[in-house]
Amino acid sequence: MTMDKVFDAKTAETRIYSDWEKAGAFKAGANKSREETFTIMLPPPNVTGALHVGHAFNHTLQDIMVRWHRMRGFDTLWQPGQDHAGIATQLQVEKKLMADEGKKRADLGRDEFLSRVWDWKGQYGTTIIEQMKRLGNSCDWSRNAFTMSGAPNAPAGEEGNFHDAVIKVFVEMHSKGLIYRGKRLTNWDPHFETAISDLEVENIEVAGHMWHFKYKLAKNPETGESEKYNYVEKDEDGNVVFSEERDYISIATTRPETMLGDGAVAVHPSDERYAPIVGKMVHLPLCDRLIPIVTDEYPDKDFGSGAVKITGAHDFNDYQVAKRCKLPMYRLMDRKGAMRDDGEAYEVCVDRAREIAAGAEAIESEIDALNLVPEKYRGMDRFDARKAVIADITNAGLAVMHTVTKKVKDDEGVETEVSETVPYVENKPVMQPFGDRSKVVIEPMLTDQWFVDAEKIVGPALDAVRDGKTQIIPDSGRKVYNHWLENIEPWCISRQLWWGHQIPVWYVPGQDDWYPICAATEAEAIEKAKLQSADGTDFRIVADEQEAAALLAEQIKLMDTKNEGEIRSFEGPMEVPMFRDPDVLDTWFSSGLWPIGTLGWPEWTEETSKYFSTDVLVTGQDILFFWVARMMMMQLAVVDEVPFHTIYLHQLVRDEKGKKMSKTTGNVIDPLEIIDEYGADALRFTNASMAAIGGVLKLSEDSIKGYRNFGTKIWNAARFAEMNQVFEVYDPSVMPQPNATVNKWIIGEVAKTRAEVDAAIEAYRFNDAANALYGFVWGKFCDWYVELAKPLLFAEDEAVLAETRQTMGWALDQALIMLHPFMPFITEELWGTVKTDRGLLAVTDWPTYGADLIDAEADREMNWVINLIERIRSSRAEVHVPAGLKIPMVQVELDDAGKTAWTNNEALIMKLARIDSLTVGPMPKGAITIPVEGGTFALPLAGVIDIAEEKARLEKTMQKLAKELGGLRGRLNNPKFAASAPADVVAEAQANLAAREEEEGKLKAALARLAEIG
Repeated sequence: MTMDKVFDAKTAETRIYSDWEKAGAFKAGANKSREETFTIMLPPPNVTGALHVGHAFNHTLQDIMVRWHRMRGFDTLWQPGQDHAGIATQLQVEKKLMADEGKKRADLGRDEFLSRVWDWKGQYGTTIIEQMKRLGNSCDWSRNAFTMSGAPNAPAGEEGNFHDAVIKVFVEMHSKGLIYRGKRLTNWDPHFETAISDLEVENIEVAGHMWHFKYKLAKNPETGESEKYNYVEKDEDGNVVFSEERDYISIATTRPETMLGDGAVAVHPSDERYAPIVGKMVHLPLCDRLIPIVTDEYPDKDFGSGAVKITGAHDFNDYQVAKRCKLPMYRLMDRKGAMRDDGEAYEVCVDRAREIAAGAEAIESEIDALNLVPEKYRGMDRFDARKAVIADITNAGLAVMHTVTKKVKDDEGVETEVSETVPYVENKPVMQPFGDRSKVVIEPMLTDQWFVDAEKIVGPALDAVRDGKTQIIPDSGRKVYNHWLENIEPWCISRQLWWGHQIPVWYVPGQDDWYPICAATEAEAIEKAKLQSADGTDFRIVADEQEAAALLAEQIKLMDTKNEGEIRSFEGPMEVPMFRDPDVLDTWFSSGLWPIGTLGWPEWTEETSKYFSTDVLVTGQDILFFWVARMMMMQLAVVDEVPFHTIYLHQLVRDEKGKKMSKTTGNVIDPLEIIDEYGADALRFTNASMAAIGGVLKLSEDSIKGYRNFGTKIWNAARFAEMNQVFEVYDPSVMPQPNATVNKWIIGEVAKTRAEVDAAIEAYRFNDAANALYGFVWGKFCDWYVELAKPLLFAEDEAVLAETRQTMGWALDQALIMLHPFMPFITEELWGTVKTDRGLLAVTDWPTYGADLIDAEADREMNWVINLIERIRSSRAEVHVPAGLKIPMVQVELDDAGKTAWTNNEALIMKLARIDSLTVGPMPKGAITIPVEGGTFALPLAGVIDIAEEKARLEKTMQKLAKELGGLRGRLNNPKFAASAPADVVAEAQANLAAREEEEGKLKAALARLAEIG
């Protein structure tokens, strides 16, 4: 059957992938010929997700390694799976519920809502799997994992024990004191009403304001008036530039509503301006309570007034100051981001706060229970409260005022300047945190959460990298990893959601509060409770959500789990309420167990456990903290082994100018659209070609189009082979033993390329491997070998014809094998075309031949020939010799090896270099020098081109180019441009300069050529 003129990727790729799956080509152990294993865990995409360019890049690199190892006979497993994606999935189902039925999840109740989530997962959860198949991912789909498999009430088809593994780890870590419940500052999403991780927060620059307020010093008990001090400002030389008597300290804030919860005002210890009042008390505006002035290293005395309000319950920096200074932290807002409207009356709460400020002891839970929001603001949305607070402070005369001058026109249009005193408000951009899914402003807030005491488990993870058990590529990633782990904070692992692994903790009445019982199941929790309580107690599980919520509120108010008491004793049979913690585990906790959870731990079998530890983790550097480091900590804590020996980190995929892709900018590249347009192979090869270790990943459609053409090039080379009966003669079981120099040469080039590709993949230099393949396939095989072999394919000598067909078939096969991990679809199609009925390329053995296939004489001769032709072509092009014009050449000097190479290949050289004759003689006047190994040739061009006209053209082009170069160099040498211009703009200018300088070099070379002529 005659080959099609083009490879139709759109129809062929689906068919080819189906063939792979039917044959079991991707199952663990496929093509196994050695005992060594090779395992990669696919970073689990969200079950809600769709394939994006980051996935496409990341998966391409993994697939290259997986296919390469599988073809080399390793017992290979690429373990796929999806993350249940707590917030993202819950959001999708809530949107659908509201759109279809006009209901919220609370209208259904927890159990019914979770049933709807499972239904949604069954309907849409496989979308990204199908998309990954379109890219060519060779995962073992029969082992597809899901981080919620085996969870209670999971429907048929969702069997597994990932849920059991997660719960087991939580229970065991809790029993060892590695997990505890506490109150810390977290990112709080008022829309979802849950804590979220830093990765789920987008910090966006927005137009903001800085309000300046006065905090009055406390009154002197003897005079009844506010205390005063002399406020002095000095210049760098110590000269006084401003001085006045003040009875206040000025603070500036971008969030005035949070001042209601201030615990202190902080100044830097070295700030002389405030030395007289450090330790004194100030009146907190609108709140009728006093707070101290403290010192801390955090305030910047050169920024604003140098004085900072400290609201420990609502700011991450303030939280650290509050901890260091042992300040009370008062929470102002509720779960929805509104000002609190719970607890005792304000007068009661503020009286207790005054006692605490005066030195009275108070536990954390009591401080949190105090609602210090004045009655006027209770229940207000936080942003409405901001407006009210600003207005009330201004009306109270506590806004810092300043004089502004503006121009006004009278009725006749005459312009005059008018001065007025107004509140001092700076308009300035601020970085504001937004939920990446909710799109609402995130509130730093003190909440009760579950935490992993990361300090206790971080040591082995640090040692593993320091000792070389796990290598991080590039090395900069290791430095970041070490820095983060050496300064690790407790890890918040709870979320206030319904979709996820519910915290395995139940609460029962204790002696003084609610007592927590951690157990894997409800039955185990009841048994544990019975063992610790009086005989005859009957524990009633509270399933009603409202009742449980009420009990939980009481538990939060009273319980301090770090000082757990005992279960209350009950006399005689009685029913005791027992309820489960409603929170679920953060998805980073469950995905932190991905390497062992996907392999069936703790129910490991010999068949599954052999794949652990895994080999390489390929992931983005942006989740080094959130996932990679935590997997290291968790696996070492649970099974005392590193999860992988190598971590390959890559950057974010950006557009061709280096800008981050976003829908707002309109520069997003959809990989599925690219696959539809150019085929998966073109996208994959583009990804590999830009995968330099630590390099910036710039993806452009032009590059993808170029590599689509690369696929077309090898397709056309195969068509040429078919038209010359290569496939009819070629026997894959026979190694060519050629006599012709060109055939010996291409065999050697195959061997050199195989060694180069292997070395590059082994070192994770995917771009070098891609470049080596591109250079061989396009340059050596398609361009040179096909052309150089044409005379042999038309030879009358049957032996020459037969060896050339066998060699061409073999070289084409080897090209397909080596290209397969990078471009699996087109290579698989051609593999079956070259020879049918020989199995799939995906499970064909990788070659092991080496340098013994290189014929040194043939290698030297053919590379000499190619070098000569390329130099002639380049020289002709530089001075614009018409492409079709045949010109004479002079052999000035040449050694014996060169003469032999010329004699053996004279017809080819003259044809391909467009030379009509060769004479031997001295260097003629008006000729271009062509140096080669062992000699020199000359191209006489006098009379062939108009030298004066060509010089004038080149010089005019040089003049125009010089202006461009001057402008570019001027911009880049300007310190202001380098300092203020965006990084991508600077990078673009540098790239333009490099391109223009390269062009300048070529023009200078061409002028030098013309100078040789005279």
